[in-house]
Amino acid sequence: MRDGVLRRARATIAVLVVAGLIVAPWVVDDYTAAILARTLALGLVGVSVALLTGVAGLPTLGQTAPYAAGAYASAVLGSQVSDVGVVQVAVAALAGATLAAVTLPLVVPARGVIVLMITLAIGELVVTVLGRWRSVTGGTDGLAGITPVRPLWGLPVLASDRARYVYTLIIVATLVGAVLLLVRTRGGLLLRAARDDEARLRASGHRVPLYLSGAHVAAGAIAGAAGSLLVVAQQYISPADFGFDTSALLLLGVVIGGTASVGGALVGAVLVIAVRDWLFGVLPGHAPLVLGALFVATVYLLPTGVARVRRPRGGSRQPVPTLDHPAPAAARTPELRV
Repeated sequence: MRDGVLRRARATIAVLVVAGLIVAPWVVDDYTAAILARTLALGLVGVSVALLTGVAGLPTLGQTAPYAAGAYASAVLGSQVSDVGVVQVAVAALAGATLAAVTLPLVVPARGVIVLMITLAIGELVVTVLGRWRSVTGGTDGLAGITPVRPLWGLPVLASDRARYVYTLIIVATLVGAVLLLVRTRGGLLLRAARDDEARLRASGHRVPLYLSGAHVAAGAIAGAAGSLLVVAQQYISPADFGFDTSALLLLGVVIGGTASVGGALVGAVLVIAVRDWLFGVLPGHAPLVLGALFVATVYLLPTGVARVRRPRGGSRQPVPTLDHPAPAAARTPELRV
């Protein structure tokens, strides 16, 4: 009974959030629409964090690295090669995936807190390189005057904040839908099995490093695509957009929304970024302190987040699929709170 009430409540909240995102550009001013577009881009990075942290079991503080790679790849491509949005998103996703692939030997063999430290170091190293590679990135001054994009060939450029917001919303909805489908496949089930009992999965003949590598590259591609959307939203980027504070806020949002819930991670990241922007105006100089207190409270009060994975009744664990004994039908389509 209680689970049914909670399920309906979450479904109602999800519908209200989606409806609010759809009608937002027609009820807010252009400045707010631009902020919402940028927030959605950051929320998409939060989805990549959830894929690694909650589904694959690789906690990360370094998703701003492929996020930055995608943003600068999109900006350079738009200025010199093509102003078509879908092309820029594809190239940005490729840039993010490439950076993730390069860092595989450092990230995949590590576990726990060590992964956090390694990914944090990667993120900070990328920010440092961006700040010093002035000929391409503009250094700490960033890149301004980026060419506006057109969604597809033959369409007009996105000349208003409302149009850019709608474009960003469509791309985010498409990619989040793809991730939701991915985590419900056998591959998603295997990733969760590796997260819950890696030794058992290895003993059953599965190549766990290969699964984790795929998740890491996929998360890098998602973050890279989000970088392209950031360029569209604010038409300016600098290394300051990809610092440690952004990584920490994204992880906080994922923890609040539920590390194992893709939709919850998106909503949590959007909520945290929106609260941060609001606090900077209401409590100048104290916003980081308030967000830090919120993070500590969330860890203690909501250890599984607002959205959590549904557990089987009685607390029983689902069997881990093997090469010879695939998961039962009920386990092949695991239910996630969205």
